[in-house]
Amino acid sequence: MATFVEILRSEFPQLDAEVFDYVTGIVDSNSSDLESVDDLFEAVGELLQEVSGDSKDDEDIRDICQRMYSSLRLDSQRSQGQNQVLLDAPIQLSKIAENYDPGSEPMTVLQMKKEQSSTVDVKKLEKAEAKLKAKQERRTERDVQKTLEPLILEEASASQATSKKENRMESSGKNKSYDVRIENFDISFGERVLLTGAELNLSAGRRYGLVGRNGLGKTTLLKMMASRSLRIPSHISILHVEQEVAGDDTPAQQSVLECDTLRESLLQEERALTTRINAGKADGSESAKLSEIYTKLEEIEADKAPARASIILAGLGFNPRMQQQTTKEFSGGWRMRLALARALFARPDLLLLDEPTNMLDVRAILWLENYLQTWQSTILVVSHDRNFLNAVATDIIHLHSQRLDTYRGDFENFIKIKEERLKNQQREYEAQHQYREHIQVFIDRFRYNANRASQVQSKLKLLEKLPELKPVEKESEVVLRFPDGFEKFSPPILQLDEVDFSYPSGQHVFKNLSVSADLESRICVVGENGAGKSTMLRILMGDLAPVRGIRHAHRNLKIGYFSQHHVDQLDLNISPLELLAKRFPGKTEEEYRHQLGRFGISGELAVRPTASLSGGQKSRVAFAQMTMSCPNFYVLDEPTNHLDMETIEALGKALNKFRGGVILVSHDERFIRLVCQELWVCENASVTRIEGGFDEYRDMLHEQFRKEGFL
Repeated sequence: MATFVEILRSEFPQLDAEVFDYVTGIVDSNSSDLESVDDLFEAVGELLQEVSGDSKDDEDIRDICQRMYSSLRLDSQRSQGQNQVLLDAPIQLSKIAENYDPGSEPMTVLQMKKEQSSTVDVKKLEKAEAKLKAKQERRTERDVQKTLEPLILEEASASQATSKKENRMESSGKNKSYDVRIENFDISFGERVLLTGAELNLSAGRRYGLVGRNGLGKTTLLKMMASRSLRIPSHISILHVEQEVAGDDTPAQQSVLECDTLRESLLQEERALTTRINAGKADGSESAKLSEIYTKLEEIEADKAPARASIILAGLGFNPRMQQQTTKEFSGGWRMRLALARALFARPDLLLLDEPTNMLDVRAILWLENYLQTWQSTILVVSHDRNFLNAVATDIIHLHSQRLDTYRGDFENFIKIKEERLKNQQREYEAQHQYREHIQVFIDRFRYNANRASQVQSKLKLLEKLPELKPVEKESEVVLRFPDGFEKFSPPILQLDEVDFSYPSGQHVFKNLSVSADLESRICVVGENGAGKSTMLRILMGDLAPVRGIRHAHRNLKIGYFSQHHVDQLDLNISPLELLAKRFPGKTEEEYRHQLGRFGISGELAVRPTASLSGGQKSRVAFAQMTMSCPNFYVLDEPTNHLDMETIEALGKALNKFRGGVILVSHDERFIRLVCQELWVCENASVTRIEGGFDEYRDMLHEQFRKEGFL
């Protein structure tokens, strides 16, 4: 593509040399401030219009500015990252020196031009330069203001085409269906389009698993549905479990019971009427109304509600004592479980769950799988847990390429059908490609044969009518790479010997704990929430000191730690690139980008504010930060939370290739089977090694469920 100088010279061959130098100087020295064609036209368009006379109109000048602007942008991209600036022509220093007075102020381009004879309207030049200077000042002011303003995140928005028929049915109250049908809708997040022309159909009573890569918009879709930014019939009740319960003095069980608003209002009315009757302030109508309330309470089986709430809470890990604790006494993780319990108890027509297994241990996940299998209304769940989706989902919705595709069956069936579809599409693509090649060979062979001219023309028309041939869309493979830190150490590498540990509050966590690991270890720690899994990891790392016993670690051991609350460790107001530079100063930008690229944070993602990234992308940034110093032993606490399935698979493969030791806490069955060779169970203030691995642990939990009456 021609440079803007060449474009100017070809379009204005008779242009006065002084004006030519001035225009090219203005454009070249201020190219970074020209943000659009309008800016360029404003700077030099009026001047070019004047010198062109009647030979070019306003549209011609704007078209020339458009070509010059495109050339500028291309040059900018080519030279990005370089510190050198190449001039279009040599600077005549001798001419500048002749007019230079050392005691005077530095001369501007305009002042130098004024001292030379010119036929150009100097006022036009002054006006153009003044406009550009004002624009530079406004831009500088905006940049300063941005640094003073707090970070404002982009917001999601949705738009949807609605049919008049559905609107009439909705307004008339005739729509009694509990199916959800959302057609032709778009969802954007800031300037980024997540879904376009999408369609979502949810049949009442079916359980849908929503899957797709991190950052494509799964969570945003759920939020748009919950807020009814996408039109869902008003008679369908929706519950979206996304925020933890606010802590107050309400007991956990009562907090769950209060979700049944009909039962609560009837009980409140019943208490008020009973008080009036007992006080002798009631007339005959109160007794009749009280009788009516009792009938309604019986119809909704209000007396069975406490038992049902207790079963749900117990299944999610709340023992009888915890069920009577106030909500403010629970940690954030337990309050999220409480929010899930409230949603399950409320039984909405449409239940929206976003990664529900993130907050649960293996035992609670198995209980939830069994509970949801008998769910009567509609569920849409985002989950990265393949086993959970295989147990719960009747259908899978795949979000990709800004659209939604629905598959009948569980996750394994979805994988099978999707792979078969891709194979068929690839076969069709190859067949079409061969067909086109066959026609093209005929055309090329007889193009200049007069006797075959009509046939060649026919083949050309046939080729033109064929639909555009597009290659099969395949999702790129996720690859994570952990840098090796392997050295041969003489054992023991990491060991706890007869360790006792308790918190200052008096809570006894471990007694006589003895465990050990080496650089070949692949250990998974499981157990109920609160059993001490995370505490044991912190003792192993040396963050917590035993009350009694010994922690031994090899002097050359370098531990990398991934916390389940990794987001708390990230500065969300800066980009991943800045985050690494701040944590590990002294390296080049290329080194930081290479490190982030190991975990899929590349290109534009590396320079966006970390707060704007999805949960899975933030996890990848945390992995990049953790591995920057090349540890030889990793301690990972719930590393799969927020990751999509493809990234979990890639993480498992990366850990298997890593030459060093690994201890992790996880509830993802597939990930555990993929990575771990040993299973440690935390319970009863001790740790037990299970020889039979995860299968034996799963059988143990099922046996507990049978004893407790859950199965």
